[in-house]
Amino acid sequence: MSRPFRLAATAVALLAALAAATASATSAAAAPAPQHRQLSALAQTPGTAWTVDPVTGRTTVTLDDTVTEQQAARLRDDLRGTAVDLRREPGRLRTMLAGGDAIYGSTARCSLGANARRGTTYYLITAGHCTNTSADWWTDSAHTIAIGVRTASSFPSNDFGLIRYTSKLEHPSAVNTYPGLLQLYGTGSAYVGQAVCRSGATTGVRCGTVTALNATVNYAEGTVTGLIRTNICAENGDSGGPLYTTGGILLGILSGGTGNCTTGGTTYYQPIGEILSVYGLTIP
Repeated sequence: MSRPFRLAATAVALLAALAAATASATSAAAAPAPQHRQLSALAQTPGTAWTVDPVTGRTTVTLDDTVTEQQAARLRDDLRGTAVDLRREPGRLRTMLAGGDAIYGSTARCSLGANARRGTTYYLITAGHCTNTSADWWTDSAHTIAIGVRTASSFPSNDFGLIRYTSKLEHPSAVNTYPGLLQLYGTGSAYVGQAVCRSGATTGVRCGTVTALNATVNYAEGTVTGLIRTNICAENGDSGGPLYTTGGILLGILSGGTGNCTTGGTTYYQPIGEILSVYGLTIP
């Protein structure tokens, strides 16, 4: 699962590069230009995630429980005086194998994110770390009711995949809200502070707010970029489920996160617009 965090000798160079990238995109109020422009190994270190505030230009680096206190202390020392905030998030950054409705591969249980189509061909969208595990998918753990077959999968870097319907199952443009269905009326782009909910096969509907955009997450399996971060909890099996507004606007699908729904957690989502654009899909 997670590999131990290894503090790269060029950690400061990475964080300076992050601040510099923000400075060029925002204003001179951001951190000073660094001595080194190349991202260090920390950018792909399992157990870490980072985001840049588009207003202040400050970088926030989060560490999960696989990062030791000794390593964290070393990093705090290295970052003293920089425009970088370092903080802990409980639990371990992980993809959540196991919206809405449960879907079963040969070895994984995940959640359906959205139904989409290209012309008259229908697909379901879910997380790429889910579709990587299996070519065939079913509605039940006994594998008696077929859904369809994987036609595309992208993970890491991205975290989305497609399953083409080969059965006559109904595929409404809706989210399972346990109980009942919420009709989807379109897609949108998330913004910080937005009130949102997610639906998943393990923990049902949970709600909260968007806390950051364009997040980079370093899972043990690889790095995923451009994600939406929220303060909503999730657990294994919720992966791939939809992030949406109560007005029926779809925003993304669940990639992973930390914590659980007993003590709370943080979750990250692949924006839906990118997925539709990459595959030429529309939401029915």
